[in-house]
Amino acid sequence: MRAVLQRVSSAQVRVEGEVTGEIGEGIVALVGVAPTDSEADAATIARKIAELRILREERSVADTPGAGVLVVSQFTLYGDTRKGRRPSWSGAAPGEVAEPLVERVVTLLRDRGIAVGTGVFGAMMEVDLAGDGPMTLLVETT
Repeated sequence: MRAVLQRVSSAQVRVEGEVTGEIGEGIVALVGVAPTDSEADAATIARKIAELRILREERSVADTPGAGVLVVSQFTLYGDTRKGRRPSWSGAAPGEVAEPLVERVVTLLRDRGIAVGTGVFGAMMEVDLAGDGPMTLLVETT
């Protein structure tokens, strides 16, 4: 499992012009799933999103009242560009594998009391964010 985490002062995601999720201060988490990923990988990613001290003053989302996470599924994190001009998506899990694991990440974050906004799995989404930093990290479970 992979997640690109970006510290933001605000962010929102829209599907067909409708806002489906938004946060103020916090982290945008673009989450990609590989075919071999499991619930243990989802738990690891959720823990990292919550506990990494990447907000200002070396704070985490878990210890910053009011901080949130905007989770957006992102199969393109497993795009392979080594050959030719067209990426291969064969490294990404199919929707029936990926969607429950992305939802598990969301649930685990919410179980910690963190405000979580989301996109819509498989939809064409517009993500707007105000980056704070810059601070962008790649987190992987394998």
